[in-house]
Amino acid sequence: MKKAHFILYVADQDASTSFYTETLGYPPRLHVPGMTEFTLTEGAVLGLMPSAGIKRLLGAPLPDPATAAGIPRAELYLVVDDPQTHHNRALAAGAVELSPLQQRDWTDHVAYSLDPDGHVIAFARYADA
Repeated sequence: MKKAHFILYVADQDASTSFYTETLGYPPRLHVPGMTEFTLTEGAVLGLMPSAGIKRLLGAPLPDPATAAGIPRAELYLVVDDPQTHHNRALAAGAVELSPLQQRDWTDHVAYSLDPDGHVIAFARYADA
């Protein structure tokens, strides 16, 4: 595998692009109608795709993503040097805090929030870092 793309279905591509630009602290590498991409690491990309086009793209057997709006459907677990700073930026950009930064049972220090589309974002630091 050369690269992994993690694509979140979003209600408003431009609003989500602004949210993730503020939260991650850098602009997307691609922003065109129907797809925005942020490079997370050399091998990982976060994509934002408007949910309105998903059924058209993937067909009738797929349940309409809009019926799950606001229901957590994914967790983005990002290991960063300073999880508190990233968490604060997410909150300032409109995320809802789920849990403040604290050491978890698995020893990572993690803060959790909910993005405007209902995706859980975790900003983490490994315990040995």
